[in-house]
Amino acid sequence: MRGFELVHPASLGEAIKLLDTDDPTVRPFSGGTALMLMMKAGVFQPSRLVDLGGIEPEHAAVEATGDGGLKLGAMATLAQVERSADVMRVAPVIPRAMKRLANVRVRNVARIGGNLAHGDPHMDLPPVLSSLGGEVAVTGPAGERRIAIESLFSGYYETVLSQGELIRQVILPPQRGWASAYMKCTTRSADDWPALGVAVSLKLTDGAVQDSRIMVSAATEKLTRLAAAEAALEGAQPGEAAFARAADAAATEAETIDDARGSAEYKTELLRVYVKRALAEAVRNGAVQ
Repeated sequence: MRGFELVHPASLGEAIKLLDTDDPTVRPFSGGTALMLMMKAGVFQPSRLVDLGGIEPEHAAVEATGDGGLKLGAMATLAQVERSADVMRVAPVIPRAMKRLANVRVRNVARIGGNLAHGDPHMDLPPVLSSLGGEVAVTGPAGERRIAIESLFSGYYETVLSQGELIRQVILPPQRGWASAYMKCTTRSADDWPALGVAVSLKLTDGAVQDSRIMVSAATEKLTRLAAAEAALEGAQPGEAAFARAADAAATEAETIDDARGSAEYKTELLRVYVKRALAEAVRNGAVQ
C-alpha cells in the first residue's frame, strides 16, 4: 500500500467537513474490515482516511424507541447489535442472522453504518434490515435525509450516497405483528459470502397475509425487493400452495447474475427453493409480540 493521510475528527460535523471534497479517494474509516482488504489488494488506494472512531459516542447507541421500533447508531459494532436485549426483543431475526454473518472477530470490529455504506450485494444485513422496513438517516454537507434501505443501493458496490455523506443511524419501525426470517445459501463454509440471501417479513391478519416484504441479495447485482412475489401472497392463507406461487413469481422477477458462486440459472432455482423455505420459517418463528 502506498502512503495516505489518516485524520481523527472529534465530531460528526468535523468528519463531514473533512469528507466534503471533490477527491474520490478521500474516504471515511470506521471498522475497516472491508476497506483494509481492498487496500491490501490494491483495489482502492486512498489519499486520506477519515477515522470516525473519535466522534460523539451517541452515534454508537443501540436503543428501542417509544413506539416499539429501534434506532441503531451507525458506529455500533455488529456484535453490539447482535447482543442487544432491545434488538432481540424487537427484531429477533437480526441476532439470528448474525450467527452466520462473517465471524466473531469481524463482528467485534465491523460497524453497522460501514456494512451498509460498502454497497456489497453479498452482505447479510441489508436484506434483513430492508425486510423489516428499515431506513437510514444520512448526514452530509447539504444536511440530513432519510433513505429506505431498499433504495440505498444503486448497483454493484454502489450506493446513492453522495461524497461527504455519512450514514448516521439505522431506523426500524415497530415490528409487532410481523414474522420474519433470513436464509442464505453458501457454496463454501457456513459464514462465507452467500450465493443467495433471502429475507422475508409477513404480517398476518385473521389467518391471511395482509402485507409482506421479500428481499433477495447476493444472487442479484444489488439488493432487490420482489414486488411480484409479494403480490402473489396478498390475501392468501400461509402454506405450501401460496408459498410456491410466491417462489415462482420471485424466480421470474429476479434478475440473477453469474459469478464464482454459480450461474444465473442455478441461482434462479436456488431462489425458487429458498423463498418457499424462508416464508415457511417466518411462519414457524411467529410474529413479534
